[in-house]
Amino acid sequence: MSGPLPSQLCLLSALPSRNIGEKVRFLGCVTAYSTASGVLTLEHKHPQDNQSVHALVDVRLLLESLKSEQTRIGEWVNVIGYITAIQPSTDGKRAKHGASEIHIQGLVLWSTGAFDIQRYAATVPMLNVKKEVADDA
Repeated sequence: MSGPLPSQLCLLSALPSRNIGEKVRFLGCVTAYSTASGVLTLEHKHPQDNQSVHALVDVRLLLESLKSEQTRIGEWVNVIGYITAIQPSTDGKRAKHGASEIHIQGLVLWSTGAFDIQRYAATVPMLNVKKEVADDA
């Protein structure tokens, strides 16, 4: 039986360690939206992370179902999509905005509703560790 691969749940700050072509699921806070390019910029400044990461989500495939509140600055949204490009920040040359930029082709996007960001940030890495241990067994 074949079909699309499942998405891998990760923190937005962990996206630079992923590979181009991977299907990921993450959440982020809307910091910008360009109607001209159909790109939604998301961030999640995790306190333990030293570098800033911007997820640039191409939402052109979702325009018919995209709601205005999902593009509002400050809104938290969930995204499932494919990584199409990674532009890491480095000491010598920084990507635009002085942060890593991860380009995502958005497949699904929905509002998070009420949630506890600290609990989410603590739980997601633990889920990935448990999955890795199960895969190794």
